[in-house]
Amino acid sequence: MDKILILGKKALERVVNRICYEILERNQGCHNLSLIGIRTRGVHIAARIKERIKAIENVDVPLGVLDITMYRDDIFKLKFPKVRKTEIPFNVNNIVVVLVDDVIHTGRTTRAAIDAIMDIGRPKKIQLAVIVDRNERELPIHPDYTGILYRVSTGEEVLVRLKEVDGVDEVIVTRSS
Repeated sequence: MDKILILGKKALERVVNRICYEILERNQGCHNLSLIGIRTRGVHIAARIKERIKAIENVDVPLGVLDITMYRDDIFKLKFPKVRKTEIPFNVNNIVVVLVDDVIHTGRTTRAAIDAIMDIGRPKKIQLAVIVDRNERELPIHPDYTGILYRVSTGEEVLVRLKEVDGVDEVIVTRSS
């Protein structure tokens, strides 16, 4: 399997920083703002965004963790779906929720996340932040904040690897040989 480095540690850090500033600019600061990371890597990216916003604005933005397993439209394909805990320790009603994920591809994960959030409450607005946009949607869902756009070829996969999960910060593309 071939591996191509798209973003190294420093480049990934710059992407997260830029997304933070874009979130703050679009929302005119962080008043009435919350972050919800989609398990697994979206949670760690959201935590990084939270810490960066705190450093910039000196405000502790609420952070939630969302498991979308039971909202997936392909759950019937999974033999033993692993359902993990959703932790949203704040009221989502009438606030701006920024959903955070590592990669957007078909839009189905985002749709599942939106469904899950709407079962919890009714946000004022839901925005989407991703590190990589593969730009091959099956649903009319598009990120508000994108680190990079990378179009894959047949046999390629984009992987966001984070030190909290994978021991390294990088974005790579793998190719099946």
